[in-house]
Amino acid sequence: MQVSVETTSGLERRMTVEIPKADIDQEVQKRLKSLAGKARLSGFRPGKVPFSVIQKRYGGQVQQEVIGDVMQSSFYEALTQEKLIPAGRPQIEPTEQSEESDLQYIATFEVLPEISVSVDSIAVEEPQVEISDEDIDKMIEVIRKQQNEWEPVEREAQDGDQVTIDFTGKIDGEVFPGGSGEGMSVVIGSGRMIKGFEEGLAGCKTDEQKTLSLQFPEQYHAADLAGKPVEFDITVKKVEQAVLPEINDEFAAKMGVTEGGLVVFREQVKANMQRELDQNKRSKLKQQVMDGLYEHNKFDVPKVMVENEIQALMQQAGQQAPGMELKSENFEEQARRRVAIGLILSEVVKQHNIKVSPTKVREMVENLAAGYEMPDEVVKYYYSNKERLQEVENFALEDEIVNWVMSQAKVSPKSSSFDEFMNPGR
Repeated sequence: MQVSVETTSGLERRMTVEIPKADIDQEVQKRLKSLAGKARLSGFRPGKVPFSVIQKRYGGQVQQEVIGDVMQSSFYEALTQEKLIPAGRPQIEPTEQSEESDLQYIATFEVLPEISVSVDSIAVEEPQVEISDEDIDKMIEVIRKQQNEWEPVEREAQDGDQVTIDFTGKIDGEVFPGGSGEGMSVVIGSGRMIKGFEEGLAGCKTDEQKTLSLQFPEQYHAADLAGKPVEFDITVKKVEQAVLPEINDEFAAKMGVTEGGLVVFREQVKANMQRELDQNKRSKLKQQVMDGLYEHNKFDVPKVMVENEIQALMQQAGQQAPGMELKSENFEEQARRRVAIGLILSEVVKQHNIKVSPTKVREMVENLAAGYEMPDEVVKYYYSNKERLQEVENFALEDEIVNWVMSQAKVSPKSSSFDEFMNPGR
């Protein structure tokens, strides 16, 4: 077997492979002889068909099968010989040749890039956050508001009230699909409706009718409504104010704390806050590390891998938003980044022999399970589901990579309050 390789552009390689005709003929004869011992043809006893008949009847078919098999097997032998790692499936085409010439084909493919990972220039800000008693009080107040009951009032609606309405939406005087409803409850100030809707309900009273002249946002999820002016004819059916429960042992019991009352409830709230804080801190550290790896390690990325990632992202987006028009170019940068980071992480793991211990995986599973009512059952579920457990193992491996990068990178502390850290930009 003779092999020659040329670089056509970037990561693309053009490999020419030549197989002696004698090797092809030898394999063809071998297969035909094997076939002769089993062939059943009319007029001949089993196993007694003359070889010339076998050759005439099956020779062409066997020849093509042998050529296909040899091209496939020799391609991977040639890769090993030339120490090449393809990034995707090759395009293989036989060259034009006579029946008497050796078999020659050309394989065109991209190879994986050679990567030398640099991390010492990466800068990471490590969050320094403590949970104060005031933070716990705020969280309990959020939980308290979630447990409110609604009480009818005769006054005008104000911020925080729940207003139940019947409404009809019109665009250019015509009712549009999905723009009408009855008995819909809207909490003023919740920010769930389009701009101006909730504000327009403030000051309304039960049985009052009102028309709101508004406009759908330019980036509204329904493209046929985005940016269009709209009028909503509204009838107020009911105005209710929130009645909040008292924060005491009874409230703690309602929240599932059967022993220890409010003291234990506060401890549980803090533990949940700490778990969310730790997850958020780790997520932001990981994001900084991934950004740093991507920005400080530039190399050619195989086009075929980017194209495959684009298709995966488009499929995922299509499942999340059926009917949305998707364009591949809108996913190209995201796909390129994901492929590049994946290659970098693989190289880090290989170069530094990074592994994940079963203890680490178990710890992550237990942390995930801790937020559920029956954590032991959740742990059992993960260990009985190979696919879900593999996801955790992948997260654990990324965690170890983040640890390794941070041991080499420029790390500086950054202090912030719990609220600032958990709700940036608020």
